[in-house]
Amino acid sequence: MDSRKEGLFSEASVAKAVLALAVPTVISQLVNVIYNMADTFFIGQLNDPLQVAAATIAMPIFVFLTAFANLFGIGGSSLISRCLGKGDRMTARRASTFAIWSGAAVSLCYGILILFLEPLIFPILGADSETWHHCHQYVFWTIGIGAVPTVMSAELAHLIRAEGYSKQAGAGMAAGGILNIILDPIFIFVFDMAITGAAIATMLSNLAAACYFIFFIHSRQSDTVISFSPSGFSVRDGIPKEIITVGLPGFIMTMMGTISNTVLNHIIAGYSNSAIAGMGIAKKIDSLAYAIGQGISQGMVPLIGFTYASGNRKRMKDSIRTAFILSLSTACICTILLLAMAGPVARLFIDDNETASYGTEFLRIIALACPSTMINFMIISIFQATGRKTQPFILSFLRKGSLDIAMMIPLSHAFGLDGIAWATPAADWTALAVAILLLIHFRKRNRA
Repeated sequence: MDSRKEGLFSEASVAKAVLALAVPTVISQLVNVIYNMADTFFIGQLNDPLQVAAATIAMPIFVFLTAFANLFGIGGSSLISRCLGKGDRMTARRASTFAIWSGAAVSLCYGILILFLEPLIFPILGADSETWHHCHQYVFWTIGIGAVPTVMSAELAHLIRAEGYSKQAGAGMAAGGILNIILDPIFIFVFDMAITGAAIATMLSNLAAACYFIFFIHSRQSDTVISFSPSGFSVRDGIPKEIITVGLPGFIMTMMGTISNTVLNHIIAGYSNSAIAGMGIAKKIDSLAYAIGQGISQGMVPLIGFTYASGNRKRMKDSIRTAFILSLSTACICTILLLAMAGPVARLFIDDNETASYGTEFLRIIALACPSTMINFMIISIFQATGRKTQPFILSFLRKGSLDIAMMIPLSHAFGLDGIAWATPAADWTALAVAILLLIHFRKRNRA
């Protein structure tokens, strides 16, 4: 880490440091979501609910790739920033190498496994004879071929953020997103490849982003601790345990989200493919607010980790307080906008009355979870940045795949499709209550 980046962590005003780290991360997350939304948007312009439904059905196992990026990216970022706070560059370098090669190997195995297990997985996700072929085409390119570049582009962004290169991390993710938005209509409409074209565009965009980060890290060899050299791969000094245990909550959060979405799609499949498509549109739109909250919290991990490891508790608390204010105010704005514009925005995605109607109703319900989601993210990141394992694991488990599924089934019986959607805000606000209690306990034990 060069002196200017270290100065951002230790000397710049708290507001400047928070904005310098959070804003580029938020932008990269937003662009990432927008280019994922682009698939749904451009596929929706085909006015074929079956292809929109197929992309929605396949999305949980594609998004699961983010779990691997979080496992090794957030875990590695936290350890690297804490090592730099202590001045231990050697351990930081070995941590980066372990994270990079482990992430690549695991994502490669996952991509191959998914292709072999399609006959087992697709029915569970809610695919039927009408959507099966579309699902296969989307999964083949985005996961079978694209697993490694998808994971590496997100993971490397996390790792360079640990050294303060938040702008460059945002630029890399943004470049990939913009490329995907450009390629989508070309492959879908010009080459007449429909959903297959959207999948190829996504794979190529993630590959381009991964190549950008590799080039950037190589160009900074003289001052970065991040290394691709296999000779630096090490399982000594508790590096694997530290990375995996800290990154595990992010992995669990995404994994449980995948399970939640799988159950959600499976239940909704009992109604209609239009309902599945409508929920997919609603979740894609809501994911903009989700991305903002995730961007702020992930951007704060290096700053909190550095100040915690260096013993500067006052600066750490000031940083957390500023980030909380930013997260909560942004969450309230997002909720108001989503409630007010749900109908028109949903209809932008598809010219099908039934699908758009479902999307509008679902969006208005799940938008109520925006404030709780953003604050949950912030609290989880505080625990991750300070090396805590148990608290973020508990909170990640509660938010998705446990409470919401437990609420989803009885609410669907009582209120039908709307009840399924209401499970999301109900579970998230319950998890927030637990998160606040854990944070209060943490603050009491870490008073300056």
